Order: sequence, then structure tokens, then C-alpha cells
Amino acid sequence: MVFSPLRVAVVSISLARGGAERSTAILTKMLDSLGVEVHLITITDDVVYEYSGKLFNLGAYKSKNDTLWARWKQLKLLRKYIQKNQFDLIIDNRTRSENFKEWIYLNYIYAGQRLVYVVRSFHLQNYFPSNKSLAKQMISRSAAVVGVSKAIALEISQQYNATNVRSIYNPVPEFPQQVQSMGEKYILYLGRIEENVKNFSLLLDAYAKSELGSSNIKLKIYGQGDDENWLKEKIKERGLEALVSLHPFTPQIAEVLTNAHFLALTSRYEGFPRVLLEALSVGTPVISVDCESGPNEVIDHEKNGLLVENHNTDLLAAAFNRFIFDEDLYQKCKSNAKPSVEHLSQQNIALQWKKLIEDVTK
Repeated sequence: MVFSPLRVAVVSISLARGGAERSTAILTKMLDSLGVEVHLITITDDVVYEYSGKLFNLGAYKSKNDTLWARWKQLKLLRKYIQKNQFDLIIDNRTRSENFKEWIYLNYIYAGQRLVYVVRSFHLQNYFPSNKSLAKQMISRSAAVVGVSKAIALEISQQYNATNVRSIYNPVPEFPQQVQSMGEKYILYLGRIEENVKNFSLLLDAYAKSELGSSNIKLKIYGQGDDENWLKEKIKERGLEALVSLHPFTPQIAEVLTNAHFLALTSRYEGFPRVLLEALSVGTPVISVDCESGPNEVIDHEKNGLLVENHNTDLLAAAFNRFIFDEDLYQKCKSNAKPSVEHLSQQNIALQWKKLIEDVTK
């Protein structure tokens, strides 16, 4: 798999807490496995996930006085680092929604650089600025744009009339083979605590309407975010304090994933949800709403999980009940879980990145 040594910078806002950040960390490992000299550039001083390569932590240079001048000095440091290292390719994983900031990146920070933009959400407004002319300039000047699902790649192509777009899925993680039993039955949510994206209202309402609570099957929520206090209040309002527990973010998730009866996802929109891959890779089936995008490219309904119409509490509660009372269905989905994501191994996805890099750097 090794090809001629190239110097590649992977840029990310941070390397902590979210699925996009975990995928970025894995991307550095895949590139390293290809023999690439990897430089990881983080904009904020927030690095938790394991990565490969040389780290340039721009956030460590952040001034206590967060003035415009201080931010400009940081950007100059970033530009200097990029110019000094003469990268063959820069892979930008940042969210990119601010018009003025992205104009600076395009015309100053990244001036003269070969770029690949990665889009990790169907909500394209997170990854391209509202100024459509600027967004089209970013796309046209890039060597390629990578959507992490087929639906994202198609949406970018249609919205921006772009021809340099392709899809490369997130890979499955490589977890420890042996984990300890947690000795209780529960379902799991794993991810950011952000109501306007993750839709915890739907999750709590469906759980409350289902038979899980009366069957002593609890709901464990792992994550952190700006809506933690809001979520605690909603759990209390619904009288679910004895059944629903909130746990802090942890990068060590293999144990809670493996021991879960199933993982639930109720997002309003996604990209290519890493949590679904993580659960399936350890043999835990999943129940997800059919949001845009990703779940319907991962879940084979009634084969490795259940795919449910979004924003429908009754159907989601019924799906929860099926995985409790229909043992044949549950065991079928559980036995199919791991094989269903074997094609998304890091080795296979690394080959797709290898092909992309060869195409844009030759």
C-alpha cells in the first residue's frame, strides 16, 4: 500500500468529543499507513483522540486577550507553518461557515496550496459559507471535495454545480477485542449533547412511550455539549431520572458500545454517522431514524438494524419494542452487525484515500 512519500497536512478545528473529530484522527492514521508524512494542524488547543504524525497545535498559541489582532497573529503563524513545510496536499476537515474567515483562508492561508475539502455533514451550511460565490470559488480552486456519504457528495454537486466531488466513507474503528461485561441491560446514545441536531426530545419521548422502562432496560447517554443542563431538565420533566442517565464524554467507548443492547440515533441530520459504524463493528445492532444523510447507507433494514421514519415517536417506540420482544429479529441483526461493515475497514478506506491523493498530486 505504500507509495512515494508525500507531505500532507490534515487541518481540523479540534481532535476531541465528536464523531467528525474521531474520523479525522483515524484519517491521520490511515495516511500514515500509506507512508505519507502527516502533519496534523488543530485550530484549538483540544486534542484527545490518538492520531499519527506531527502535531502543530495552533490553539496553544492563543492569546489570553482574544482580540482581532491576536487572532490575526495566529493566522499568520498558520500561514508561516504551511509555507515552511511546502505540503503536497492540505486536507481541510474544518467547519467553514464564516464568509470573511473563509475568504482569508482561501486567499491568504491557503494561497497557492493544493487543497481537498472534506464535508462531514449533510447540513452543507456548516462546511461552506453562505456567500455562494465564495463557496463556488473554494470548490473550483480545490483539487477535490470529499463527502463522507454518497448523499452529501450528490448534494454538493447539485447545489454548487461542482464536478470535482467524490464520496469516501468514514472507516470503522479498531477497538480492543476483549471488554468487560457491565452487568446490566441498557440502550445507548453516544455523541454531542446538541438538541437542534441530535433531537433528544424524540429520543426521550420514544423511550418513554416504549416498553423498555417497564422491562428495566435503561437509557444511557454518553457525551457532552452546550445542552447538557437542558437535557437534565427534560429527563426530570418526563419523570425518567431513575431510567435515563447522563454520562460524561469518554474516548474509551468500546466497553459501553459492546455491552449495549442496541444503539439509538435520532438526529435531524447527519453526515455518515460514526456511532453507527462503531456499534456495528463490535456486534451491537442499531436503530436509527432515516435522516439525511448516512443511516440508509449503513443500515440494511431488519438485517443489521432498524431504519425508522424520522420525527415519528410512535414508530420509533415500536422499533425499540421490536428489539426487546422479537428475539429472532434481534439475534439476526446482532449476528449480521460485524459483517455488515467489513467493507468499511480502515485498510479498504485507506485505499480510496490513496487513489484520491494519487489523482490530485500526479
